[in-house]
Amino acid sequence: MAGKPIERVSILTCPACGHASEEVMPVNACLYFHECVACHRLLQPLPGDCCVFCSYGSVKCPPVQQAGAAATCCG
Repeated sequence: MAGKPIERVSILTCPACGHASEEVMPVNACLYFHECVACHRLLQPLPGDCCVFCSYGSVKCPPVQQAGAAATCCG
């Protein structure tokens, strides 16, 4: 693949308590659920997003990164 390399690390920020954690993203899959280690809230993607990284992460998931700027889902 020519172009920008895929980023694998994203900072997930819990919308409930604001806790931020560095997480490694799977390369070829979406992560639908993530439990915040601080408040134990179960994070789920927002409507229209494919995974918790696309909703709460500092970096979109690898499948969306590969699909380009026009991507809205990694399905």
